[in-house]
Amino acid sequence: MFRFLEELWRNNRREWFEANRARYERDVRDPMLAFIADFAPRLKKISPKFVADPRPSGASMFRVYGDVRFSPDKSPYKTHVAARFSHVMGRDVPAPGFYVHLEPGGVFFAAGIWHPATLGRIRDLIAKHPALWKRAI
Repeated sequence: MFRFLEELWRNNRREWFEANRARYERDVRDPMLAFIADFAPRLKKISPKFVADPRPSGASMFRVYGDVRFSPDKSPYKTHVAARFSHVMGRDVPAPGFYVHLEPGGVFFAAGIWHPATLGRIRDLIAKHPALWKRAI
């Protein structure tokens, strides 16, 4: 996986990727989808409200294509692989989630909420009612 991603970083062009698509699927996509599938029952034990969906499109794994519309980096492909584990209410609902990111030289896992207005309301509630927060944790 990491060898492929390093090569992609050096050759981030459509022609190179298309010539190496089978390698991407074998060495990056399929192992990541297998990880997501293997993680699904473990995630259910952590919290049944979160989903690890191993479908290859529109599920937990982020796509390989970079979004170049508003970015100064016009590289067509991401040189990392990542997945999100969203709340059952859907990824567009402002709810907590988990994120895993793998790239050559670095791996990280994150948990939290990304939605500024919702995060502000959560912080305000904790500040106004610290006893409720203490009971929750």
